Amino acid sequence: MKPQNRWIVAILVLAVLQFWACQKKDDAHHFEHPSELEEIEGSEFVRVIFTERAMERIGVQTAEIIEVSQSPLQKVVPYGALIYGPEGETWVYTCPQPRVFVRYEVDVDHIEGDRVFLNDGPPAGTVVATVGVAEIYGTEFEIGH
Repeated sequence: MKPQNRWIVAILVLAVLQFWACQKKDDAHHFEHPSELEEIEGSEFVRVIFTERAMERIGVQTAEIIEVSQSPLQKVVPYGALIYGPEGETWVYTCPQPRVFVRYEVDVDHIEGDRVFLNDGPPAGTVVATVGVAEIYGTEFEIGH
């Protein structure tokens, strides 16, 4: 290779490396946190707010709490909505707005198959997370951070 060609190759390699370094630096500025925690004034609870992309990655699914006509009326949630705390307490994550979740304590009467019958909990019609609940819980308590 002629000395002149070597200089051209060296300049091209440097230009590519500089371009690549600039691209990497720009990517770092575009990092989007997948979630944020927002305090709820006057409450011990927080709102867990996910980005659209985080929702897709986690695969969060939701369903409404229903009421069944037993004596007395009972609220029912899918079993996947239920999560247990470290002291054995039971919770669901309500979804008051798209991509927003708030932990809500429930009192379980009994479980039949994949349905949880509640003595106490959010009102019928409330949207709760049914898939991705463990990930929401982990995000709320910043597990793995």
